[in-house]
Amino acid sequence: MHAPIVKRWRLKPAPDPGIVHELTYERCPTSAATILAQRGITDKRGAAHFFRPSLADLHDPFLIAGMQQAVERIERALGDNERIMVFGDYDVDGTTAVALVYGFLARFTGNLTFYIPDRYAEGYGISTQGIDKAKEEGVGLIIALDCGIKSVEKVAYARERGIDFIICDHHLPGDQLPEAVAVLDPKRPDCPYPFKELSGCGIGFKLMQGFAQRNGIEFEELESLLDLVAISTACDIVPVGGENRILCHFGLQRINDKPRPGVRAILGMANVKKRLGVGDLVFSIGPRINAAGRIEHGRKAVELLLAHEEQQAVAIATLIDGNNSHRQELDRNMTEEALAHIAEDEWQQSAWSTVVFNPDWHKGVVGIVASRLTERHYKPTVVLTASNGKAVGSARSVKGFDVYEAISACSDLLEQFGGHMYAAGLTMPLENVEAFRARFDEAVRAMILPEQRIPEEDVDLELRLDAVDDGLLRVIRHMAPYGPGNMRPVFLARGVVDSGSARLVGEHHLKMRLLHPDAPRRSFDAIAFKQANWLELVRSGKPFSVLYTLEDHEWQGRVSTQLNIKDIKPGVEGVLLGEESLSELNPRSPRASQHA
Repeated sequence: MHAPIVKRWRLKPAPDPGIVHELTYERCPTSAATILAQRGITDKRGAAHFFRPSLADLHDPFLIAGMQQAVERIERALGDNERIMVFGDYDVDGTTAVALVYGFLARFTGNLTFYIPDRYAEGYGISTQGIDKAKEEGVGLIIALDCGIKSVEKVAYARERGIDFIICDHHLPGDQLPEAVAVLDPKRPDCPYPFKELSGCGIGFKLMQGFAQRNGIEFEELESLLDLVAISTACDIVPVGGENRILCHFGLQRINDKPRPGVRAILGMANVKKRLGVGDLVFSIGPRINAAGRIEHGRKAVELLLAHEEQQAVAIATLIDGNNSHRQELDRNMTEEALAHIAEDEWQQSAWSTVVFNPDWHKGVVGIVASRLTERHYKPTVVLTASNGKAVGSARSVKGFDVYEAISACSDLLEQFGGHMYAAGLTMPLENVEAFRARFDEAVRAMILPEQRIPEEDVDLELRLDAVDDGLLRVIRHMAPYGPGNMRPVFLARGVVDSGSARLVGEHHLKMRLLHPDAPRRSFDAIAFKQANWLELVRSGKPFSVLYTLEDHEWQGRVSTQLNIKDIKPGVEGVLLGEESLSELNPRSPRASQHA
């Protein structure tokens, strides 16, 4: 197994001591109060608001630009018994959004259909084939979800064919908005909506909330949809703060207490029997929903999420689980091939980016492989394959670097591209691949900061293991749901040793029981995933330092606290990068070029 990349550890600045004192009380020890203060919580009222999310705090959907026009157009369609098509992307966000809007509108009309484009025949977003299908079926209104913000020509094509569009998207708009009846996207520069980070499914939910609000439908009628919003929020990696925290909190409650048949069937396939958190949605539910579109067709995912009967849900989930197993095999093989290609290519060794192309790779897995390569080499990465006579692919980024902006610098070589800071998709003529590889690397070199080329772990607090108490554990449990914008707190413990139980679990994972030599009675089970290379150090008896998170571990009905080891460094001192050291990595610093 390869040795993991050496990471820089950086301790977050200490918060205002007065705020920490204000937040500290019997049920919230100083360590927990410090973490809350670091996250912008300044008083007990703010803490109560954070720990007790309320659906009453959701924003008025009519603050979204275009909401009034969108709701009125849906009302007119329902009043005229006009046929409506719900159109969405083939990934988790798109398919959950289609299931949500289709499932809710089906309560009011039977003149309804949904459409998921074929990943391979049509590609991402609104397609001419989809519009033609709508025309063939007599559709007068298409509601597009998780796509469409840049589909100026496609929406114009639909208008020529007598079909109206409502766009519900959360991606960055281009210079021109499509001429749709309404374009709902909080990222529009003219949109006053106070929360900008909803998922595509979240925008669909707000549309249904607006429709319900105008038509006297109680909010309780919408609560059964929150599971889908939570799944999309988790799997699309949008920030789990603000309104998303509320939607995720109640969506997870729904999944845990009253899952819809399709979700229950997926959890059965994944053999998940505990209460779920955001991570479980990302790693157990998301890949299986995505696998439908990657291997067969995204329509299957929508059918699963809309299934009412247990038997039907299990049958579809079984098919999708098979798709996921096939996807895993493709993922492993393609990643190995890509790594071998990089190892043999001198240009790739010195490049500041990674761009790999193989016309035989499976298009449905390029994004996953791009993520794997980014983890391994820690460079902005593009993985390309051939499809329909074009080079198509996915990009992934490193912390803090805008890969979408770097791709934009190559736009004259591309036929289309879209995405956001950390992930993007792109299409280009096959003959442009080499030129793109060179230009993309130039763009990365020009834009990336020196510190962005070194992986960094943010550390919330230095905390000895014997300082972990029940109050801190209770607060950490109540800080969930975790995700971008509210990550699980990371602690540093220096000078720990193993009790003598260190061993490998599988080939790659390290299982230990850690303690401080001067406090042997306070020890914790610990797991270090993909860090088997530290086994010799841990067994040597020499003290080392760890970054860890505190998690509940359930085994055979018993729940205990386990340390999830994020990283290990030999020794005790010199393991942290402080704020004062960042000047060395500042691109304007005289020493910056040495680090670059």
